[in-house]
Amino acid sequence: MDYIREFDIRLDKEMFYAGEILEGHVVLDTIENFKLKTMRIVLRGKAHAEWQILVSGDRSAVKDDQYFIDNRSLIFGKADRHDGPVPILPRGIHHFPFRFQLPQSSLPCSFESKPGYVRYYIKVTLDIPYASPPQGMKYFTIIGPHIDCMDDQYLKPIGALEKRSKCCMCCKSNRIVLQCQLERTAYVCGEALRLKANIKNQNNKEIRLKIRLFQNVHYSIERGILGVQNQKDVQHLVLEYIGEPIQTGCESQWDSADGLILPVMPPTLIGICRLLQIYYVLKVLT
Repeated sequence: MDYIREFDIRLDKEMFYAGEILEGHVVLDTIENFKLKTMRIVLRGKAHAEWQILVSGDRSAVKDDQYFIDNRSLIFGKADRHDGPVPILPRGIHHFPFRFQLPQSSLPCSFESKPGYVRYYIKVTLDIPYASPPQGMKYFTIIGPHIDCMDDQYLKPIGALEKRSKCCMCCKSNRIVLQCQLERTAYVCGEALRLKANIKNQNNKEIRLKIRLFQNVHYSIERGILGVQNQKDVQHLVLEYIGEPIQTGCESQWDSADGLILPVMPPTLIGICRLLQIYYVLKVLT
């Protein structure tokens, strides 16, 4: 690689949706003339899951892959070139454009975690007759899958009612009544959750309203040791709110207004990737 000053893959942008056109170019800056048979490019989307398990006292790795995109193209040279002279690339800066159509089907979003990931990347290989083929990789982000938050199924409000009695020395104390309603069931990052709660504190202690939003990721590998299916569940707290104290014998009306802003996080991912599922659970308690 002493004769190559720069080998870079540049994209017109870093984030894409399914169905978009991915365009870019390969930059090759050489300090001398050299022979280059072909330049091949691969567009790939891949999910990977892997972790360690104990089998008869020994640690073994279980892992699996799933591919969503595997497109290949030749951007320099000829695919059927077997004989004849090898093209000579003159020294200087060269730009090799490329273009891929991303599939219209739903693509899982880019995702990174220790047990598994979903990655999308461009890989370029230089076929040089007298040296190991230099390779370059460029990762990019897929946003999706697309969910229409204005669909009727997501616009229906959802409510819950909980009545709880606390026991002390086998005698029930007064009850706590919690009633809450979520305006709809689909939201996007940066949006405020629309939640209302009615709390009646008939207990002998003050209480607080607690709201927690959890991200749940379910990993599943079917091709495990001896064909056994292996699963792993990971939960992360992504949003938390703790309200003001509610005194004994008081009733409180609470409205989230614009106080519960969703952070940037992966969208719900169910039924698209067989290796991992992502979903969110909102818990309201006192």
